[in-house]
Amino acid sequence: MLVISTVLSVMAYDYPPEKLNIYLSDDAGSAITLYALYEASEFAKHWIPFFKKYKVEPRSPSAYFAKADSPSDACNPKEWFALKVGMKNSYAFCCNLAHLDLIVILLVPGTLNFCHGGPPYMFFEKILIDGNKQKITDINGNALPTLVHMAREKRLQEHHHFKAGSLNALIRVSSVISNSPIIMNVDCDMYSNNSGSIRDALCFFLDEEQGHDIAFVQYPRNFENVVHNDIYGNPINTVNEDASIGEKLYVGGYIVKTTRKTGLGVANPMSWLEIGVLQPGKKGLLGMAPISLGQILVQHKRWTEGFLQISLSKYSPFLLGHRKIRLGLQMGYSVCGFWALNSFPTLYYVTIPSLCFLNGISLFPEMTSPWFVPFAYIVMAAYSCSLVESLQCGDTAVEWWNAQRMWLFRRISSYLLAAMDTIRRMLGISESGFTLTAKVTDMQTSERYKKGMMEFGSFSLMFVIIATVALLNLAYMVFGVARVLLHEGATGLGALFLQAVLCVLIVAINFPVYEALFLRKDSGRLPASEKSSKIVMRPAAASSPCLPASIFPGSNNGTGLFQTIVGLKIRDLYEQIVAERAAVTTEAVKV
Repeated sequence: MLVISTVLSVMAYDYPPEKLNIYLSDDAGSAITLYALYEASEFAKHWIPFFKKYKVEPRSPSAYFAKADSPSDACNPKEWFALKVGMKNSYAFCCNLAHLDLIVILLVPGTLNFCHGGPPYMFFEKILIDGNKQKITDINGNALPTLVHMAREKRLQEHHHFKAGSLNALIRVSSVISNSPIIMNVDCDMYSNNSGSIRDALCFFLDEEQGHDIAFVQYPRNFENVVHNDIYGNPINTVNEDASIGEKLYVGGYIVKTTRKTGLGVANPMSWLEIGVLQPGKKGLLGMAPISLGQILVQHKRWTEGFLQISLSKYSPFLLGHRKIRLGLQMGYSVCGFWALNSFPTLYYVTIPSLCFLNGISLFPEMTSPWFVPFAYIVMAAYSCSLVESLQCGDTAVEWWNAQRMWLFRRISSYLLAAMDTIRRMLGISESGFTLTAKVTDMQTSERYKKGMMEFGSFSLMFVIIATVALLNLAYMVFGVARVLLHEGATGLGALFLQAVLCVLIVAINFPVYEALFLRKDSGRLPASEKSSKIVMRPAAASSPCLPASIFPGSNNGTGLFQTIVGLKIRDLYEQIVAERAAVTTEAVKV
């Protein structure tokens, strides 16, 4: 019910209701979401007068009642408990309707419209509260904001452009119903935590001197479910602080100014200037951070794949921005654009130096060499600055360490697969896909998260890569140190000191992986089945310098890691093709 909580919190903004229009984009076309939205519209008739009367915050009912176990002194206890029970009953009733199909639409009153968005698309919209025509009011007779549910048609043979297409559809529909000059975009897993944040943002647009130069005002993304010393490094205080001093990126909700032409919302940023993230005293938006490693990795794979596709297209900052923006700004945008390509040097540094350490091959300067000083200085300076910056922004040293772990995991899994999928797409081997991330987690996962336990759970190719790298470095460290001590003594570590330190750090940072592999017995362990355990162990053995990767074709004398990844990717592609053919056959049989 995250979506409903978001809608109710947005309806409760401190803004004239006749000028507030809420549109819910339901790309799944879910009947249960439509009915849940109707229940929310009915509950809003009681909720809005309640918070106006008692000035309660936050104005998301689920967030408010979760934080308040009992009514405050200002609230009427009978009214408070009645609203809490009503909210629970509405949520429970919607969940019980989950087994019903599109017949639920018939239960929802309101105006039903079908509007063409241009061939080959059609939009389905249902106006639940029409603030312009039907004078629907709350229990006190006050007007309510317009509330619209929208779903768009999707066809397998036509590209629907994912989230961008959804936003375009919203602009088309809103241009017909409300045609507002200001648009606010909020993710479904976030809610308004500050009822006055709209007015704060509009102050920038209404500024007499610079208002016409401002394109959008952006809120930082903050999470309410993040625990102290979060295992996933979810706190993004450093990111928010960087954004507030000039490095603009999309990290939450934003309000954008549009120009309208023939009923269609057109954003025209050519003559606009950006503005930094809006940092009010009270957080404007709060969301739910992902508390599963799989969710985080899939999310970052989706982001980095999209960034790389843009950077390699005609919309690249270096092509589209040539002679339009400064070179430094082009390079700044490219930091995110080429995230995926960072996977290749990272994968090299977490495998090859450790492998050479095992075989006694020195890659870095010895401790007695004058070149050792610049190597050590660069490493120490970079990580010291990173740690100090994180501490200054409010994070702890443990959170910084966890963030370094996630940085490594993302680069060797999400970024790597994003780069490979983008290359496959450019070569015409595969088409773009869109992997959904789960927004709801079970109680056991939440409890493990609070205890600082990393959640793996189901089998994933990204987990295979992470576990392979972790097992490789553990083996390289143990056998490498043993080889040096047995054959050369402690003095033999001098020439391999930097590689030994790197290998030890990689092993230390992968401790949650070893814990999930060998120590844990819960459902969040890795691997989750005997089959995935064998798949994890085989690449580790195949990557040994003594054992070729016999389960995949390739060289007999390399590390085997690259051919292992390629082999697994080929297998994944094969399974996708088989699944698509099976689906087509099933549909043909039904017809």
